[in-house]
Amino acid sequence: MSFSQRLLLKGKPIWESCLRHPFLDELSKGILEEGKFCFYVKQDYVYLIDYMKLFALGMVKSDNLEDMQAFSKSANAIVNIEMDAHIKFAKKVGITKKELEDTKPNVNNLSYTRYMLQVATQGSLDELVAVLLPCMWSYAFIGKILAKSKKALEHPFYREWILTYATEEYNNENNWCIQLMDKLAEGLPERQLKKLEEIFIMSSKYEYMFWDGCYKKKNWPI
Repeated sequence: MSFSQRLLLKGKPIWESCLRHPFLDELSKGILEEGKFCFYVKQDYVYLIDYMKLFALGMVKSDNLEDMQAFSKSANAIVNIEMDAHIKFAKKVGITKKELEDTKPNVNNLSYTRYMLQVATQGSLDELVAVLLPCMWSYAFIGKILAKSKKALEHPFYREWILTYATEEYNNENNWCIQLMDKLAEGLPERQLKKLEEIFIMSSKYEYMFWDGCYKKKNWPI
């Protein structure tokens, strides 16, 4: 069993819980309240700003040109392609660019990104990959399943969002990160593999909490 398969066994039950969460369950049926989806779109925008920093740190921590180029390609895709697409998509659902820029991360969002940045800054390259991988992998997993939902695809906004994460291009990006995880894990002692597993599981749990915070439109209590 590869290390990524080991991680999948741990992460898949959490991602399945995400699919059962009211946010994605209602989205799959095309009945999710659009206000909750808009809240998600705004939170995801500020999340991505911190998430892309992980790829920049990946370049710093890489010790070969091939990995540096791969991290650079991913960072460029988020900064110059995905963010522009996010702004255009937000406009379609009635959110202005200024509203996106004025959005503050809620407690679930901020806790998640600070955890990832702490691991990425203080840890090794393999730890950095372990902490960023659940976001990519869970979205590919969720996108593939939701793309089979006729009701979800009948909704104009939800259809576009779902198909973004069900594309071959997105899955290729995800597969690169999975393969890198396996390469970095090769030959590591069990105690380090266990640490990587714990990081991966924690990040997956934060994914669930992100959906939960958006469904409840949770902001700071004060």
